[in-house]
Amino acid sequence: MADLSRVIRSRRSVRRYTAEPVSVEVVEELLRAAMRAPSAHNGQPWRWVIVTTSEIRARLARAMGEQMRADRLADGDPPEAIEAALARSYTRLTGAPALVVACSALIGIDAPAGSRVRHFEKLMAMQSVAAAVDHLLLAAEAAGLGACWVCAPLFCPDAVRQALTLPGNWEAEALVTLGHPAEVKEPAPRRAWAETVLYR
Repeated sequence: MADLSRVIRSRRSVRRYTAEPVSVEVVEELLRAAMRAPSAHNGQPWRWVIVTTSEIRARLARAMGEQMRADRLADGDPPEAIEAALARSYTRLTGAPALVVACSALIGIDAPAGSRVRHFEKLMAMQSVAAAVDHLLLAAEAAGLGACWVCAPLFCPDAVRQALTLPGNWEAEALVTLGHPAEVKEPAPRRAWAETVLYR
């Protein structure tokens, strides 16, 4: 338990990495740990895309950036702020030696599209994928790697689908950047106990 506690307490979001590559074999080991997570109905709805080539990382970053630009322009954000945010996002995605795109796939769900049951089945699939992503982050920390959970694919699932040519029933939920940390960061402070816990 002491080792697990250390990993949990030392894990932090790392956004800058060295140029040292992360092998597909290492990422596969992390995913084996991720897929030990619990899932609703034991459905294991997670699906993964491992991206280690610079060309595909750049293509994905550009596709996501185009959607971000369109959304923020529609919201009336200043163009200079949008371009600065796009540059940061592009650098983070292309500067990571490996990306893992976390997707969900609804399999064996008979409820019709738009129904209340299907809505909650989708939410349960998202929760299951989120639990697996957390396992992935902890496995990366235990392996001495840095990682950062990025929720941006939720805003542009079609852009991610096209950039990665995802199968039809895969829906992008998140991505995780992976690499050897180029920065030393302390974990962000947690909110006060009294603010976050109720006793009844």
